[in-house]
Amino acid sequence: MKTQLEINHLNHAFMMEDGKAVKIFQDLNFKVKKAEIVAVVGRSGSGKSTLFNLISGLLAPTAGEISLGKKPNGEEGSIAYMLQKDLLLPWRTILENAVLGIELQCNVVAADRERALSMLARYGLTEFAYAYPHALSGGMKQRVALTRTLLSDPSVVLLDEPFSALDYETRLMLENDVIQLTQTEGTSVILVTHDIDEAIAMSDRVIVLGGRPANITLEEQIILSVDGPRNAVTARGAPEFHQYHARIWDALRASDVAHAAVEGGSS
Repeated sequence: MKTQLEINHLNHAFMMEDGKAVKIFQDLNFKVKKAEIVAVVGRSGSGKSTLFNLISGLLAPTAGEISLGKKPNGEEGSIAYMLQKDLLLPWRTILENAVLGIELQCNVVAADRERALSMLARYGLTEFAYAYPHALSGGMKQRVALTRTLLSDPSVVLLDEPFSALDYETRLMLENDVIQLTQTEGTSVILVTHDIDEAIAMSDRVIVLGGRPANITLEEQIILSVDGPRNAVTARGAPEFHQYHARIWDALRASDVAHAAVEGGSS
């Protein structure tokens, strides 16, 4: 399968005020295939958010290469980045916020607004399309943010803890929408999450980051036996689910122990 995103020999460090370099990544390598969902999990401070900032171009790596594949029509690939916070603009209506990603690339046309209204309707937000963000709950705002992300037709979507503020039912629905996005549009997704269940249910592959500088301590291909199509609910009921959970949890605990040993040795 075609590679959509490739990270080769990635190195990154932050400079402290005393001139000392704190290495975040050293020789990090991994690929994301077209229409693949890859979840990245790791302890707090393992570099997950920094990785997203590097992939999206918000930060330039100290060394190494991040390559983005082209779209099927030959156009340059594009990345959409959905943060933990919704970042809706309070002076724009919900519909205007939803089409903002398109607006930043080209002129918004009637067909774009129809697509936005259709997606908002799926999330139960039709009556709020012409309201302003202050009228919405936190979970509703996050649904608008996901709508805005998906409407820009990216080739790679970066999701940084996107569903943590949502109720369980809405969370499952949005997880399924992301799964369906890869199947129908061929979009690749990288998901950062602290929720191991979510990582396993949504992903084709789970990567555990650990150590300092961070590297991949476990890479688990997720293959689940389900009745009918795999989705966020059937995945959680698969017989292999708890085995994957145990292996990923053990890898996270091992990275915590190793980190504590390093911290203790440097003190």
